[in-house]
Amino acid sequence: MATRPTTGTTDGARRRLAQVSVRTRITVVIALLTTAAMTGAGLLVYALESSRIQRAVESQITQEIAEFRNLRRDPRDGREFDDVRRILKVFLTRNVPDDDEMLVGYVQGERTIRTLNRYGQEFLDEPAYLRVLDERADDGGTSILDSATFGEVWVTLVPVRNGQGQGSLVIVNFLADEHDELNRTMGTYTLIALLSLGLITTIAAFQSGRLLAPLRTLEETAREITTTDLSQRIPERGNDDISALTRTINGMLERLDSGFAAQRQFLDDAGHELRTPLTVVRGHLELLDQDDPAERAETQELLLEEVDRMTRLVGDLMLLAKSRRPDFLVPAEVDLETLTQTVLAKARGLGDRDWTLDGIATGTASLDEQRITQALLQLADNAVKHTDPGAEIAIGSARTANDVRLWVRDTGDGIDPADRETVLQRFGRSRVRPGDEGFGLGLSIVHAILDAHGGTVAIHDAQPRGARVELTIPTHPFKETSWPRS
Repeated sequence: MATRPTTGTTDGARRRLAQVSVRTRITVVIALLTTAAMTGAGLLVYALESSRIQRAVESQITQEIAEFRNLRRDPRDGREFDDVRRILKVFLTRNVPDDDEMLVGYVQGERTIRTLNRYGQEFLDEPAYLRVLDERADDGGTSILDSATFGEVWVTLVPVRNGQGQGSLVIVNFLADEHDELNRTMGTYTLIALLSLGLITTIAAFQSGRLLAPLRTLEETAREITTTDLSQRIPERGNDDISALTRTINGMLERLDSGFAAQRQFLDDAGHELRTPLTVVRGHLELLDQDDPAERAETQELLLEEVDRMTRLVGDLMLLAKSRRPDFLVPAEVDLETLTQTVLAKARGLGDRDWTLDGIATGTASLDEQRITQALLQLADNAVKHTDPGAEIAIGSARTANDVRLWVRDTGDGIDPADRETVLQRFGRSRVRPGDEGFGLGLSIVHAILDAHGGTVAIHDAQPRGARVELTIPTHPFKETSWPRS
């Protein structure tokens, strides 16, 4: 007979389990573990106490038998016993049994001799007891009775024989009181265990609720976050694993917010800056006389210039938008002396200036050679725009124990101290010379490259005149970051 698959049943059970809150599952697991632990402890205590009772009874029986066998002489005359009845009577008279013990002496052909006990003759008439006497009469030994009236009873028979007759000593141990006491103890333990289980379960539910509170806050915050508002943050409390998760989520939200802000900034900047050239292109196309070849050629040249200008603008904006991505940099160990000389050689083609070397660093540093070269050439291009032909422009580098410094110095117009923060922002411009058609993105690109390196950009006055823009890059190694490339 074919068996039906149980996959559907298992999946259904998993779905039902998934619908139960984490707090409830934690509480149930703690309650089950506590129940198992307390039950195991109770069973262990019961087993150990039962074993202790059994050892105590065995020790008591062994002691009584040893005392009986050591009784050899009659206290009246000091002679050895030669009468069974006499030895049993002396032993039973001199021995004081415990509360749950009865000593009984039997002499063949005579009545029973016994010590006083609360059970008395009633137990001696028990059929089960009489049956044990018959079974153990010859060889002796211990038998355990389970009586409905007296509970668990141990009956030990010790045969006695000499020249004057034969008889037996019977040691009876009643364990009912011991077991009743153990059962009362276990009942008290069970009550305390149940109260403790309830208390532990309550505390577990309360504490798990507190521990999971940041996750509920995370859920509420995630519901409030939209593509237009990523400013929400989760409150951080403590220093445990959930707090670490909270900090990680907040860091992720910060990166998402920064990424969306960069995209919005890109769209706003592109829309704002492209509006003018697009208007110019549209106006010239509307006024273009198709029958005039000279005007058509002039308009074509003008439109190509505007298209080039828009292409350059879009490229700069895309570079700034990408600067926030972890894969913006490709760091490697770069020789600083070679880097400085290469940048100076490339800068000579930017204009007819007196290009000089201020200083040169030795050794290597971990940085993105292409991006740093791009930043230095951007500074050199700015220096060319603000100086006259033949003016001195210097490039230099230096290294300390903690950082690498690279700079471009010119003898041009300089940058007003009030504008030095502004020019590092997008579209921020200071006083420029006539004919400068820049967008105000050059220094912001330099700032973005240095920010990605964990470095800084500083603008100083040069001596005797001009500006000195210095890039400072820390020498600590970069951390590799995984990021989808596009």
